[in-house]
Amino acid sequence: MSSAYLLVSHGSRDRRPEIAMQQLAKLVCQKLPKNHNPLNSEHLVGIAVLEMSPQPLHEQIQEFAKSAFGDCTLSQNENRLKIVPLFLLPGVHVMTDIPAEVALAQQAVGQDIMIDLQPYLGSHPDLEKLLAKQIATIEAQAWILLTHGSRRPDSEKPVQAIARSLGAVAAYWSVPGSLESRVKELVASGYKEIAILPYFLFAGGITDAIAASIEELKLQFSAVNFQLAEPLGASAELAELIWDLIDR
Repeated sequence: MSSAYLLVSHGSRDRRPEIAMQQLAKLVCQKLPKNHNPLNSEHLVGIAVLEMSPQPLHEQIQEFAKSAFGDCTLSQNENRLKIVPLFLLPGVHVMTDIPAEVALAQQAVGQDIMIDLQPYLGSHPDLEKLLAKQIATIEAQAWILLTHGSRRPDSEKPVQAIARSLGAVAAYWSVPGSLESRVKELVASGYKEIAILPYFLFAGGITDAIAASIEELKLQFSAVNFQLAEPLGASAELAELIWDLIDR
């Protein structure tokens, strides 16, 4: 059986997430067992985006399948393409948009290539351990786990559970429960050292906006010491979690 893997992220006008995705794809490629696939390993792990691309996702999937498997009609092996959504919350993109795009791609490539949609990254139970490692590097009286948020019902439950486990409070960038409101609650409770952990994959436009927002909060609450942790980033540990999702 021949297998290939496609990592799907949201997409951004900022170049930094794309560069980080390329780095992450290389790290995941290093996880491939020797002789795992007769194909050239350079073409086994690719990246695609749901938005901010001239091509819709289903066309990106088709192109990657073609580059990975070549003329699969000449092969007697089963060709399998695994799609891994690198999303942290089960919002509309994960639950609706990506499955619809995968279905379109499967229809286009036919039965010579089987496309499997893997669980989204945020569903991995060990992701919390990576967040805990980041928290351990900064001393603070209170932590805020800040995520993008989603309007899909129940999509916030996973991040609320992670926040409770980490001893943090959850805040959202795009839906109610904002960073400023959480800060006001913590300040009212007497906290003077507050750290913010952005629950995002990579640095980009939103993390820049978060940093700017924190600078404004420093002016508003001059007696409070604010610290901002880094997003997850492209790391060997994150690649290990992705490979675990792939290898299930």
